[in-house]
Amino acid sequence: MVPKGSLEPKKYHGARTAEALAEFVNQEGGTRVKIATVPFNVIVLTSDNFDEVVLDKSKDVLVEFYAPWCGHCKALAPTYEKVARAFKLEEHVVIANIDADKYKDLAEKYGVSGYPTLKFFPKRNKDGEEHDGGRDLDDFVTFINEKSGTSRDAKGQLWSKAGTVAVLEELVKEFVIAGESEKKAIFDQLEQEVEKLEGSAARYGKIYVKSAKSCMEKGADYAKNEIIRLEHILAKSISPAKADEFTRKKNILSIFT
Repeated sequence: MVPKGSLEPKKYHGARTAEALAEFVNQEGGTRVKIATVPFNVIVLTSDNFDEVVLDKSKDVLVEFYAPWCGHCKALAPTYEKVARAFKLEEHVVIANIDADKYKDLAEKYGVSGYPTLKFFPKRNKDGEEHDGGRDLDDFVTFINEKSGTSRDAKGQLWSKAGTVAVLEELVKEFVIAGESEKKAIFDQLEQEVEKLEGSAARYGKIYVKSAKSCMEKGADYAKNEIIRLEHILAKSISPAKADEFTRKKNILSIFT
């Protein structure tokens, strides 16, 4: 930067972030430039919240241990933010990072010796397993989907199988082709299987039961008509959370058609 009234450039030694650069320009030029806040979906960890977030047994947590001066970390940041954005509606998935250069004790605790290091902390095992796979957006999305049982693409959209539960599909197929006298017995089996499910599968299982019950009460065309109704709703401007809810229901209903 060349200050006004001087021919001598002044070298900038600060961080290469928009906020830091704006602060430098404001100080040197007497301006009051403000940087617009950019939505940030990556959860920022510190020594104060690390255990609360990462060791939560109801969450699958991916943590990037980074250093502010690390070039590879800076290059990864935009992709990592897209990963967080893709899974932001998944209540049991957390994409987080921590400044390991600042919180060296936590880095040492989890065996971090280079940057960036990515550790995955699944619900049932909080020891932290190192993610040493690819670091493109699609690589991360595939990794999370496999580890957490989610069904997202790189844009955060749900797949056509989202919400479906494999162990219930055969029963539904039997239910669809069964005669009226047999449907009740299969429905009872369906309820029993749903009672064995846990977590999100149990939640989706309730949609199976409700759909089967509606098919018995309203006839064979119920599923097809309900899918049409949901598609009309999805074509409108609705919240992402509602869109997810209706998409999962539509996916489950498609098994009943």
